[in-house]
Amino acid sequence: MNITKIHHTAIICSDYEVSKQFYTEILGLTVIAENYRAERESYKLDLALNGDYVIELFSFPDCLPRPSRPEARGLRHMAFQVPEIDVAIAWLNQNGVATEPVRTDEFTGCRFTFFEDPDGLPLEFYEVRE
Repeated sequence: MNITKIHHTAIICSDYEVSKQFYTEILGLTVIAENYRAERESYKLDLALNGDYVIELFSFPDCLPRPSRPEARGLRHMAFQVPEIDVAIAWLNQNGVATEPVRTDEFTGCRFTFFEDPDGLPLEFYEVRE
């Protein structure tokens, strides 16, 4: 086997327009493709970060919420690398997105914070200075 990278992360949202705005306008991801599948009453939005395909955003009618706290089993969070965490936090806060207090990774010394998408999915900004 030869896995070369993670291709994408799939997210099912409860309000397609709200989540689309969050991931594109607040986090700055770009739209690769947007498709509506009438037979499933579902949107599929492919999003890129710096030209790399990273998120598949879906909407499905009447989908059930998934528990994420406290520390539910399964995917814990998705982390985005940022060069300056204070700038990233300020941008989120200016756009009405609350962030947790900044912590420091005890192993790497890098700073990070957690925040949530519109459906409460846990996301992280992890500072890596180039």
